[in-house]
This record gives sequence, structure tokens and C-alpha cells, in this order.
Amino acid sequence: MLKEIRIRNMGVIADATLELSPGLNVVTGETGAGKTMVVSGLGLLLGERADADRVRTGEKRAVVEGFLDLPDDHAALATLRDEFEFDGDEELILSRTVAAGGRSRAHVAGRSVPASVLAQVGHDLVAVHGQADQWRLKRPEEHREVLDSFAGAELAALAEQYREGFVRLKALRAERRELTQKAQERAQRLTMLEAGIARIDELEPVEGEDVELAAESERLTHAEDLLAAGTGAAGALAGDETDPDQPNALALLAHARSVLDSAVSLDASLGEYVTRLKEIQTLTADLAADVSGYASGIDMDPARLADVHQRRAALTALMKAFGPELSDVVAWRTAAGVEAEELAGSDDRVSAIDAEIASLTPKVADLALRLHDARVEAATKLGQDVTAELAHLAMGSARLEVAVTLNEAEAGLELGDGRIVKPTEHGIDDVALLLAANKGMAPKPVTKAASGGELSRVMLALEVVSSTGEVPTFVFDEVDAGVGGEAAVDIGARLAKLSEQAQVIVVTHLAQVAAFADNHLVVHKSHDGAVTESGVTSVTGEARHEELARMLGGDASSAVAVEHAKQLLASSEAIRRETMSPAPVR
Repeated sequence: MLKEIRIRNMGVIADATLELSPGLNVVTGETGAGKTMVVSGLGLLLGERADADRVRTGEKRAVVEGFLDLPDDHAALATLRDEFEFDGDEELILSRTVAAGGRSRAHVAGRSVPASVLAQVGHDLVAVHGQADQWRLKRPEEHREVLDSFAGAELAALAEQYREGFVRLKALRAERRELTQKAQERAQRLTMLEAGIARIDELEPVEGEDVELAAESERLTHAEDLLAAGTGAAGALAGDETDPDQPNALALLAHARSVLDSAVSLDASLGEYVTRLKEIQTLTADLAADVSGYASGIDMDPARLADVHQRRAALTALMKAFGPELSDVVAWRTAAGVEAEELAGSDDRVSAIDAEIASLTPKVADLALRLHDARVEAATKLGQDVTAELAHLAMGSARLEVAVTLNEAEAGLELGDGRIVKPTEHGIDDVALLLAANKGMAPKPVTKAASGGELSRVMLALEVVSSTGEVPTFVFDEVDAGVGGEAAVDIGARLAKLSEQAQVIVVTHLAQVAAFADNHLVVHKSHDGAVTESGVTSVTGEARHEELARMLGGDASSAVAVEHAKQLLASSEAIRRETMSPAPVR
């Protein structure tokens, strides 16, 4: 619920705080005191278009803040947690600032947001019903929501089943349309992929093969030079059989070891050098054998060199087409194989989609027709209940009808009886609230058949019969316009009845309505000779008696007028005791 509304520098209001309570909150005050500014402030707080004219003369900006407590199970909490990191443990703060230049700023839970987001959040929290803001009656799609809300859980479950089927059917048709429209593109793409795959598979490249072939090509090209280097080095290390007199490393090492061996007997320390020479001889012999083996392994095959050049040229062509590296060619082949398989199976997918569409369509059609029948049944009951309520709201001759008609079309969803309808996510129905304001008149769309005050009373009747508690707070502005006497008492009783399901805030000029309040707020104005200011005060006891006396047209200080006010309070409390939970003692 709304716990508190703070308004600063708006119209005649310099600084006012409305402390609200559960149940029925009534706002009263003299004409021109600023009651309308309370509703205007709420409108700004709920995303209404900003108007610089609302800023108090001489001030830089107007500010409206709202402090709300939400029940733990309210649907809006999920959005608030996800988008605004609001944990729900604290009060929710909404704020709107309007500069004198016309620019406005909005905040939700401390985060700056566009006014449209503020309106979206506010839509789930507060329903404002003023003579200029009958949103649920002016928007045709809301008529269906009113009916569905009234119908209850059984229709909601049926509507959800239909919605799931409709969404699935829509997705299948979109997928099939895309597959069909792009059939030629897929065929061309598949041909290109298959050609590339065949070209790569013909060579069967191996990642890293190009590096190895480059090294082999270099060896084969310079085979003679490499052979000469290998044999020459081997001869220098171990000697050449064709030239035994040529000096070599092993022979020189053997001579050095022989010289040292002969001197060891003269100096034992030379033994260390002899040992090291043995190690060098061993290493040199191994090296000579390895170099000789390398030389003997030199491939002098020109045919192999030609094959290597040919293979490298083929791999280079692949890398130019699918590379730039051979690893990229191998990766392209893998990905192309997967895509080609998917494209080749697209015809099978179309067949599978057609089969599912053929199976699902009659099921969706059946659910749509059942949903239509359920709405027709609920519409009759809603019309009867609202008409009965209107009889207590100074509209005794009015009759509300809820028209549920099939949205027939030349193409769309075929029902079991052959009719063609245009389905939407919410069904196949057009729902309209129609009002016959007087006996003998044909029903017309409710916004055309009723005045502003009558629209507010129609909205009140709808809320009384269909309220589920999903909207925590309702605001009614001048719902009692044009009525008085017993009709005004009935309006007050209906507002009090609605307040048992939700918080209700009503701006009224009738004492008969104000007498039902759980919390009575008075907007008062003062004038210092130069500037007029308004404030808001919660009244109880004698102060409330005096305000009701003033509203009744009497002198607020007159004992007779005050007594009349007390009798009105007692009467309203008696009505509440008869029809609902007792009102708080004042």
C-alpha cells in the first residue's frame, strides 16, 4: 500500500505530506484548496506526462515522492528485484521531479529511470480512476483483462493452456516460413559447402603437415651439399677409409692419451686428464657415428622432391581458400561438415514441422473455442453484478453489458465448425464493455455512453465485483460527481467495501462519502495577503466532526451542524457493521 505521499512546490501546495493508512482514505477540502493537486501529484508519480505549469510560481521545481509497502507475494516484486535490485525488505520509494523549464526526472528505488518505466511499475501498484483518466475503460484490451480477472482461476488456467499452444504454433509457422523462404539460399550454401568439403577431403590435410613438408623440401633441394658436409665432418672426426693418412680427431685424441699415459707414473695428477680424454674419445666416437649416419640417410630422390613440391602447392591453395593457416582449413572442414548435415536435413525438418502443425492446430482451436465459451458465460455474470452495483451508485437505470465476439477473419485459425478467426496470444475474442445509461437506450461503448463522473462510478462498480487484491491501491477522483443524498451514502458504502480488499484513496466533496473513511485527510489553504499555500492534515475526533459539518453546508462551529455530522458518522458505521468488518472507532 501507499504509506505516504510527499508533495512540494506543486500548484498551491508548498509542502504537504499525506500519511495514508490501509482501508479507505478520504481527501476533502474547500474548493480551490488543492485537492486536485493530490491526484495530479499521484499522476506524476505514476509516469503521467510532466507539465511545467504544475510547478509552484517562483519555485525551480516540483517534487512528488511516494513510499510504498508491498506484500511478499505481489507480482511486481519479481520485476523490482530483477531490474532495480529491490529486495522487498524495505519500503519502495518512487519519486518524480518536474523543473520549471519542463524537464522531469523519475526514480524507482533510488535508480533514475525514464517516465515510461515509472508508469510501468506504477501500473501494477496503483489504479487511478479520475474523470480524465479512466485507463481501464478507454483501452479496449483492458476490457478483456477486467473480464478475465472477474472470471477467476479456472478461466486463467484455460487461457494459459491456449497461450502456450498459440505461442508454439506461431513459432512453428515462423520457422517453416523461414525455411521455405530461404530454400534457394540453403541449396546454394549446401552446394558450396559440399564442394569445399570434397576439395579438402581429396587432400586429407593434417595439421602441421605444411611445416614438415617445408623442412623436407629444403633438405631434398640441398641434398648434395648436406651429403658433402656430413661425410666431410665424419671424416674429420673418425677418418676417411679412402685416405688413411688424413688426420682426424679420434687419432689425435688417441695420441694425446698415449702421451699422458706414459707420464702418469711420473705425476699421478695427470690421471685426471687421462680420464677426461677417455670421455672425450667416447663422445667424439658417438658424434662421428651420428654424423656418418646422417650422411648415409640423405635422400637424393628427385621424384620425392617433385612430390613434396606438388603437395605443398596443393596445401597452399587450400590455405588461400580456407586459411590462412592449415589449422584453419582443418577447422573449416569440421564446421562445414556440421552445417552441411543440418542443411541437408532441412527438408526433413519442414516435414516434421508440418506434422506438428497439423496435430497442434485443432488442439489450439478447441482451446480457443472453450476459452471463448468461458468468457461468454463470465461476461453474463459480470454484466449482471456490475448492473446491480450501479443501482447503488446513483445509476439505477443503467445497464452494463459485456460483449464477447469472435474476431472473425478471411484467414487465420479454423474452428471445428468451419469458422475462420484471427487468433492472438490472448484468444480469439473481442471484448467490449457496453453501457445503456438509461432504460430503453441501446448499449454503447462505455466511454461514449457515460459522463466523467459516471465513468468513475462504473469503474468503482467493476472494482467492487472483480477486485482480487492484485492491485494494492485504488485512487478515485470525484467518483461522486453529480450525486447526493442516499446515492452518495451508497457510493461511500461501496468504496468502503472495496477497501476491505485493497487500499482506497478517494477525493470527494460529499460528507456522506467522507463519513466512511478509515483515514480522513483535509487539504486546507492559508493566505498571508500575498501568497496562498495549502497543506494536508489528518483529522479525528472533534476536528473531523467540524470538517464533516462544513461539507454538509453548515457552520463548522454550529452545534446543530456538528451534531448532524456525528449522526452521519454513526449511520455510516452502522452500515459498515451490517455489510462488512467494523470500521475503526473515531
